[in-house]
Amino acid sequence: MAEPEQQSLLARQETGIVSTPDSSNIRSRIQRFLGSSYGHYTILFLVGVDTIGIFATFLIELYLCEHECNKVSDKYTKLHEVQRGLEIISLVFSCLFMLELFASVFAFGISYFKSWFHCMDAIVIVLAFVIDVALQGVLEEVGSAVVILRLWRVFKIVDEFSAGAQDQMDGLQERIHELEEENRALRKRIPYESSAVSESQQD
Repeated sequence: MAEPEQQSLLARQETGIVSTPDSSNIRSRIQRFLGSSYGHYTILFLVGVDTIGIFATFLIELYLCEHECNKVSDKYTKLHEVQRGLEIISLVFSCLFMLELFASVFAFGISYFKSWFHCMDAIVIVLAFVIDVALQGVLEEVGSAVVILRLWRVFKIVDEFSAGAQDQMDGLQERIHELEEENRALRKRIPYESSAVSESQQD
Protein backbone atom coordinates (compact mmCIF):
# COMPACT_ATOMS: atom_id res chain seq x y z
CA MET A 1 0.00 0.00 0.00
CA ALA A 2 1.39 3.41 -1.05
CA GLU A 3 2.13 6.08 1.52
CA PRO A 4 -0.16 9.19 1.58
CA GLU A 5 2.54 11.41 0.08
CA GLN A 6 3.16 8.89 -2.73
CA GLN A 7 -0.59 8.65 -3.38
CA SER A 8 -0.97 12.43 -3.67
CA LEU A 9 2.05 12.56 -6.00
CA LEU A 10 0.56 9.82 -8.18
CA ALA A 11 -2.75 11.70 -8.27
CA ARG A 12 -1.02 14.86 -9.42
CA GLN A 13 0.89 12.89 -12.06
CA GLU A 14 -2.37 11.43 -13.38
CA THR A 15 -3.80 14.92 -13.84
CA GLY A 16 -0.62 16.07 -15.53
CA ILE A 17 0.34 18.45 -12.70
CA VAL A 18 3.35 17.74 -10.53
CA SER A 19 3.83 20.61 -8.10
CA THR A 20 6.80 21.02 -5.81
CA PRO A 21 6.41 22.62 -2.35
CA ASP A 22 7.97 25.82 -3.70
CA SER A 23 5.56 26.07 -6.65
CA SER A 24 2.57 25.31 -4.39
CA ASN A 25 3.68 28.08 -2.03
CA ILE A 26 4.00 30.53 -4.93
CA ARG A 27 0.58 29.49 -6.26
CA SER A 28 -1.06 30.03 -2.88
CA ARG A 29 0.53 33.46 -2.57
CA ILE A 30 -0.65 34.49 -6.05
CA GLN A 31 -4.14 33.14 -5.27
CA ARG A 32 -4.30 35.16 -2.07
CA PHE A 33 -3.14 38.32 -3.85
CA LEU A 34 -5.50 37.99 -6.83
CA GLY A 35 -8.40 37.10 -4.54
CA SER A 36 -7.73 39.89 -2.04
CA SER A 37 -9.19 43.39 -2.06
CA TYR A 38 -5.69 44.77 -2.67
CA GLY A 39 -5.37 42.61 -5.79
CA HIS A 40 -8.80 43.67 -7.07
CA TYR A 41 -8.06 47.35 -6.52
CA THR A 42 -4.65 47.03 -8.21
CA ILE A 43 -6.24 45.54 -11.32
CA LEU A 44 -9.04 48.11 -11.10
CA PHE A 45 -6.46 50.92 -11.04
CA LEU A 46 -4.61 49.51 -14.06
CA VAL A 47 -7.83 49.03 -16.02
CA GLY A 48 -9.00 52.55 -15.11
CA VAL A 49 -5.76 54.20 -16.23
CA ASP A 50 -5.75 52.12 -19.41
CA THR A 51 -9.35 53.12 -20.15
CA ILE A 52 -8.45 56.81 -19.76
CA GLY A 53 -5.62 56.23 -22.23
CA ILE A 54 -8.05 54.60 -24.67
CA PHE A 55 -10.39 57.61 -24.65
CA ALA A 56 -7.46 60.03 -24.89
CA THR A 57 -6.15 58.17 -27.95
CA PHE A 58 -9.64 58.14 -29.46
CA LEU A 59 -10.08 61.91 -28.99
CA ILE A 60 -6.65 62.65 -30.46
CA GLU A 61 -7.40 60.46 -33.48
CA LEU A 62 -10.68 62.31 -34.01
CA TYR A 63 -8.92 65.67 -33.86
CA LEU A 64 -6.17 64.56 -36.25
CA CYS A 65 -8.73 63.22 -38.72
CA GLU A 66 -10.68 66.50 -38.67
CA HIS A 67 -7.51 68.59 -39.16
CA GLU A 68 -5.86 66.43 -41.78
CA CYS A 69 -5.01 69.51 -43.85
CA ASN A 70 -2.79 71.05 -41.13
CA LYS A 71 -0.20 68.29 -40.98
CA VAL A 72 2.65 70.79 -41.10
CA SER A 73 1.50 72.68 -37.99
CA ASP A 74 3.36 72.34 -34.68
CA LYS A 75 0.14 71.38 -32.89
CA TYR A 76 -0.44 68.49 -35.30
CA THR A 77 3.14 67.29 -34.81
CA LYS A 78 2.90 67.45 -31.01
CA LEU A 79 -0.43 65.63 -30.96
CA HIS A 80 1.03 62.96 -33.22
CA GLU A 81 3.92 62.53 -30.76
CA VAL A 82 1.45 62.27 -27.87
CA GLN A 83 -0.51 59.69 -29.83
CA ARG A 84 2.66 57.70 -30.40
CA GLY A 85 3.45 57.88 -26.67
CA LEU A 86 -0.05 56.63 -25.82
CA GLU A 87 0.42 53.72 -28.22
CA ILE A 88 3.60 52.72 -26.38
CA ILE A 89 1.79 53.02 -23.03
CA SER A 90 -1.01 50.89 -24.50
CA LEU A 91 1.52 48.19 -25.37
CA VAL A 92 2.92 48.32 -21.82
CA PHE A 93 -0.57 47.84 -20.37
CA SER A 94 -1.20 44.96 -22.79
CA CYS A 95 1.97 43.30 -21.47
CA LEU A 96 0.80 43.85 -17.87
CA PHE A 97 -2.59 42.28 -18.60
CA MET A 98 -0.88 39.34 -20.31
CA LEU A 99 1.21 38.94 -17.16
CA GLU A 100 -1.97 39.02 -15.05
CA LEU A 101 -3.51 36.35 -17.30
CA PHE A 102 -0.48 34.07 -17.00
CA ALA A 103 -0.42 34.58 -13.21
CA SER A 104 -4.13 33.72 -12.95
CA VAL A 105 -3.76 30.55 -15.03
CA PHE A 106 -0.66 29.53 -13.05
CA ALA A 107 -2.40 30.14 -9.72
CA PHE A 108 -5.86 28.68 -10.44
CA GLY A 109 -5.10 26.26 -13.28
CA ILE A 110 -7.67 25.25 -15.88
CA SER A 111 -10.48 25.93 -13.41
CA TYR A 112 -9.85 29.64 -14.02
CA PHE A 113 -11.63 29.26 -17.37
CA LYS A 114 -14.80 27.81 -15.87
CA SER A 115 -16.16 31.36 -15.83
CA TRP A 116 -17.31 32.62 -19.23
CA PHE A 117 -16.18 36.11 -18.24
CA HIS A 118 -12.62 34.88 -17.66
CA CYS A 119 -12.66 33.10 -21.04
CA MET A 120 -13.83 36.24 -22.83
CA ASP A 121 -11.37 38.39 -20.93
CA ALA A 122 -8.49 36.05 -21.86
CA ILE A 123 -9.45 36.16 -25.55
CA VAL A 124 -9.63 39.97 -25.49
CA ILE A 125 -6.28 40.29 -23.69
CA VAL A 126 -4.49 37.98 -26.15
CA LEU A 127 -6.07 39.56 -29.25
CA ALA A 128 -5.38 43.10 -28.02
CA PHE A 129 -1.77 42.17 -27.27
CA VAL A 130 -1.25 40.60 -30.72
CA ILE A 131 -2.84 43.56 -32.50
CA ASP A 132 -0.92 46.06 -30.34
CA VAL A 133 2.34 44.39 -31.36
CA ALA A 134 1.33 44.16 -35.02
CA LEU A 135 0.16 47.80 -35.07
CA GLN A 136 3.59 49.24 -34.43
CA GLY A 137 3.79 51.23 -37.67
CA VAL A 138 2.36 48.48 -39.88
CA LEU A 139 -1.43 48.14 -39.58
CA GLU A 140 -2.66 51.54 -38.48
CA GLU A 141 -5.99 51.07 -40.25
CA VAL A 142 -6.83 48.32 -37.76
CA GLY A 143 -6.43 50.72 -34.84
CA SER A 144 -10.17 50.87 -34.24
CA ALA A 145 -10.14 47.11 -33.59
CA VAL A 146 -7.76 47.65 -30.69
CA VAL A 147 -9.98 50.37 -29.25
CA ILE A 148 -13.06 48.14 -29.47
CA LEU A 149 -11.25 45.19 -27.93
CA ARG A 150 -9.73 47.21 -25.13
CA LEU A 151 -13.05 48.87 -24.30
CA TRP A 152 -14.07 45.42 -23.11
CA ARG A 153 -11.96 46.21 -20.09
CA VAL A 154 -14.65 48.67 -19.02
CA PHE A 155 -16.71 45.57 -18.22
CA LYS A 156 -13.73 44.30 -16.28
CA ILE A 157 -13.99 47.38 -14.07
CA VAL A 158 -17.57 46.35 -13.27
CA ASP A 159 -16.37 42.82 -12.56
CA GLU A 160 -13.63 44.06 -10.22
CA PHE A 161 -16.14 46.28 -8.39
CA SER A 162 -18.50 43.33 -7.97
CA ALA A 163 -15.61 41.13 -6.78
CA GLY A 164 -14.58 43.77 -4.25
CA ALA A 165 -18.18 44.12 -3.08
CA GLN A 166 -18.41 40.34 -2.74
CA ASP A 167 -15.27 40.33 -0.58
CA GLN A 168 -16.82 42.97 1.67
CA MET A 169 -20.05 40.98 1.87
CA ASP A 170 -18.11 37.84 2.80
CA GLY A 171 -16.33 39.78 5.55
CA LEU A 172 -19.62 41.15 6.86
CA GLN A 173 -21.26 37.72 6.81
CA GLU A 174 -18.31 36.26 8.69
CA ARG A 175 -18.58 39.04 11.28
CA ILE A 176 -22.34 38.49 11.61
CA HIS A 177 -21.70 34.77 12.16
CA GLU A 178 -19.16 35.58 14.90
CA LEU A 179 -21.61 37.95 16.61
CA GLU A 180 -24.36 35.32 16.46
CA GLU A 181 -22.04 32.78 18.07
CA GLU A 182 -21.15 35.28 20.82
CA ASN A 183 -24.85 36.03 21.33
CA ARG A 184 -25.68 32.34 21.72
CA ALA A 185 -22.79 31.87 24.16
CA LEU A 186 -24.01 34.82 26.25
CA ARG A 187 -27.59 33.48 26.25
CA LYS A 188 -26.31 30.16 27.60
CA ARG A 189 -24.42 31.95 30.37
CA ILE A 190 -27.42 34.03 31.55
CA PRO A 191 -29.16 31.22 33.55
CA TYR A 192 -25.93 30.29 35.32
CA GLU A 193 -25.16 33.93 36.12
CA SER A 194 -28.72 34.45 37.40
CA SER A 195 -28.55 31.38 39.64
CA ALA A 196 -25.15 32.45 40.96
CA VAL A 197 -26.52 35.91 41.82
CA SER A 198 -29.56 34.36 43.57
CA GLU A 199 -27.37 32.07 45.65
CA SER A 200 -25.09 34.93 46.70
CA GLN A 201 -28.11 37.00 47.75
CA GLN A 202 -29.50 34.13 49.82
CA ASP A 203 -26.16 33.70 51.58
